[in-house]
Amino acid sequence: MLKEIKYLIFIIVIFISLFFTGKYYFSDDNIKNSYRSLNNINERLKKYSKKLPILENNTKNVIEYVNQSNQSKKKRFNFWKLLEND
Repeated sequence: MLKEIKYLIFIIVIFISLFFTGKYYFSDDNIKNSYRSLNNINERLKKYSKKLPILENNTKNVIEYVNQSNQSKKKRFNFWKLLEND
């Protein structure tokens, strides 16, 4: 009997906490505050982006290409021949 009462109290506490959390989350005050904070973030980003310096591109002609011939000698390994040598 005590076990069922304990579980009932747990379920009631969980539902009450979910109810109040949902009530606060969907309240008009919370929605207004979140919208205002998003606008403030956008305004701050615009201000900071205007202050950023623009760097010159200094990566021209940095890559050096190496000419390689396709006739390089590659040693081919044959798996079965390697086992036979042992």
